[in-house]
Amino acid sequence: MQFTGANILSVGQFNPDAIQRVFTIADQMEPYAHRRKRTKVLEGAILGNLFFEASTRTRVSFGTAFNLLGGEVRETTGMESSAIAKGESLFDTARVLSSYSDIITMRHPKAGSVAEFAEGSRVPVINGGDGANEHPTQALLDLYTIAKELGHHGRKVDGMHICMIGDLKYGRTVHSLSKLLCLYKNVRFTLISPRELAMPDEVLNALTDAGHAFRVTDELVGEMDADIVYQTRIQQERFASLEEASLYRGKFRLNNEIYTRHYKPNTVIMHPLPRDSRAEANELDNDLNQNPNLAIFRQADNGVLIRMALFALTLGVADIVNKYDTDVVWFSNKARY
Repeated sequence: MQFTGANILSVGQFNPDAIQRVFTIADQMEPYAHRRKRTKVLEGAILGNLFFEASTRTRVSFGTAFNLLGGEVRETTGMESSAIAKGESLFDTARVLSSYSDIITMRHPKAGSVAEFAEGSRVPVINGGDGANEHPTQALLDLYTIAKELGHHGRKVDGMHICMIGDLKYGRTVHSLSKLLCLYKNVRFTLISPRELAMPDEVLNALTDAGHAFRVTDELVGEMDADIVYQTRIQQERFASLEEASLYRGKFRLNNEIYTRHYKPNTVIMHPLPRDSRAEANELDNDLNQNPNLAIFRQADNGVLIRMALFALTLGVADIVNKYDTDVVWFSNKARY
């Protein structure tokens, strides 16, 4: 895969070598992400951070990643605050805003919208989520987290067993992650959801073509020998009404009692966040917060590393980041950690 100048729109662009390249660069970003060092390798560069759909982690981590590389960030949030609300096309928006930026990240509620935007852009575009379609950078950070977490126990992605729980129909994170896992060998899937929110056939067909085994069920309990349990929230923004989404909210709650009874002692718990902690949902209970296998916050931290790596690779500076670094004067290892 040629990264420099490329759009990052889909996990389908990646092969194992490209994934390993991203992960290697992400590892090298740790001193900057932890503020032990700073780099000005992207000084003078501008990121257009365009989020036409609600976001916290993805939007802020993209901006943080770019700042940590020395660049500046300009943001647009919400459809109503942009000229799109006045009827401007994605092509025209892209044509104009790309003249103000060196790279653009974009989230939009419509599937395929980011690829449509990229056709009009004069600079690289990174997909921050397009409707129920894809979320490639989330999938990469999820896979990076899985590899690191399993590595702590001497295990690999090849041959692992992953349970995916929740809204598998509209959850773009599980769609993209499943497709990335098709690049690995002998991965077993247990797909747990309400029947109406089951994993789409397109994804199941991809798993079959990759030679992976999967089991589809609407039962949360039962003996699970899973290495990873990946919980998702009900994607209420994809439903026709709040009432319809509420029919499924809280159906598959994972708490410490269920985890201890049905999962292995070292099963890694993941969630793309935000987790719905309202009483009627409580999909990933707070009583898991002190469980050392809860990786959701390490997962979120890894998002900055992966997005730094993608910016560095796409803008062609991945191999010279350390040439522009300096110590962080105020940093105190004892004070921060």
